[in-house]
Amino acid sequence: MSSPDTRIRRLRASAYRVPTEADEADGTLAWTSTTIVVVHAEVGAVEGLGWTYADAACVDLVHGVLAAAVDGRDGLDIPAAWQSMQRAIRNLGRPGLVSCAMSATEIALWDAAARVVGLPLCRLLGRARESVPVYGSGGFTSYDDHQLAAQLWRWAHRFELPAVKIKIGDRWGRDVDRDLGRVDLAREVVEPGTALYVDANGAYAPAQAVRVGRQLDERGVLWFEEPVSSDDLAGLRDVRGAVGADVTAGEYGYHLPYFAAMLDAGAVDCLQVDVTRCGGFGEWLRVAALAAARNREISGHCAQNLSAHVALATPNARHLEWFHDHDRVESVLFDGVLDPSGGEVRADLDRPGHGMRLKETDAHRFRIS
Repeated sequence: MSSPDTRIRRLRASAYRVPTEADEADGTLAWTSTTIVVVHAEVGAVEGLGWTYADAACVDLVHGVLAAAVDGRDGLDIPAAWQSMQRAIRNLGRPGLVSCAMSATEIALWDAAARVVGLPLCRLLGRARESVPVYGSGGFTSYDDHQLAAQLWRWAHRFELPAVKIKIGDRWGRDVDRDLGRVDLAREVVEPGTALYVDANGAYAPAQAVRVGRQLDERGVLWFEEPVSSDDLAGLRDVRGAVGADVTAGEYGYHLPYFAAMLDAGAVDCLQVDVTRCGGFGEWLRVAALAAARNREISGHCAQNLSAHVALATPNARHLEWFHDHDRVESVLFDGVLDPSGGEVRADLDRPGHGMRLKETDAHRFRIS
C-alpha cells in the first residue's frame, strides 16, 4: 500500500473586511471594520485552513516569500516548514505582519496534516483535556449603557459564561469616572457569581493604573489586562505588586523572546497568547512551556475557534477569550465554529483538523484582496 502524497503543493491567501455592527473602540483605538486574512494550504489531496486578523498586506507575504519557503516540502513535517519560513523572512523582520502571515500559514499546515491522517487537530497535537473554559469579551468603550448591558446579558445569561470582560481606559485614561461607572453597571447586569474582568489596552500611566486598580479591587474585579502599555514591563510589575486582580498582557507577542522577557520581568500573573500573531500552534506550545517553567498559566487572546484545539493540548491554559468581533466574523465566514454555551468548548472529535471550512459564497462580498 503506497503512502499518501503529503507534499505542500500551494498556498493561497485572500483578505476580507467585515464591517462592525456599530462603531467600536477601546481605551487607545477605534475601528469600524475587522480585516481577516485567510490562508489555504494544499497538502497532497487535502486543503488546510488558517487565518489571522491583520492587514491585507499579509496576502502578498503568503503568496511570495512564505510560499517559496515551503513549496514541495513534506506537509507532515510542519516544524521543518516553519523553520524554512523563519529563515526566509530574516531580512523582513519577524514581529508584526510577517509573524501574522506565518501564523496563518502554519495553522493551515497543521489543519491539513490533521486532515491527511484523519484526526481532529487536538488529537494530533496531543490532547491534555476534554474541554477549555471561555469568558465573554467585548464591552467596548464606544458602547452606551444599553449596548453594554445587552452584550453582557447575552454572555452571562444566554450563554451562561462564568466570566465577562469589558474595556476601560476611555480616551487614553482621561475619564476614570466613566470607566468605574461602566464596571458598576457590569456588576449590576451579571450574576454575583460571574467573574468580572477589565481591559485597559495600555491606556493608563503606572501610578494612575495603581489608583484605578485599587478601586477595581473594591468592585471585585479579578483580571486587569494591560493596565499600562505591554511594552512597559516595569510598569506592569509595579501594578501587579500593588493590586489584587491578576495583571495580564502578552497579546502583542510575535516571537519567543517577547514572552520570555515578560515572564522574566515578573510582569504578569497570566500570560496572554494570540495564536494568529505569535507564529502559530507550534509557537503557542513553546510559549506555554516557557510559562509553565515559571509556574504561570496562559490565556488565549481572541481568534477563539482557532485557539480551542491547541488550548485542549495545553495543560496550563487557563481559558480562552470569546471575543465579540471574532465570534461574529468567524460565524459569518466559516462552517464548523464552536459553541461556547455553558462556559466551555470541546472539539468535535468526529471532524478531522480543526473542523472548519470557509463559506466561499458568503465570504465573497467581504473580499478585498
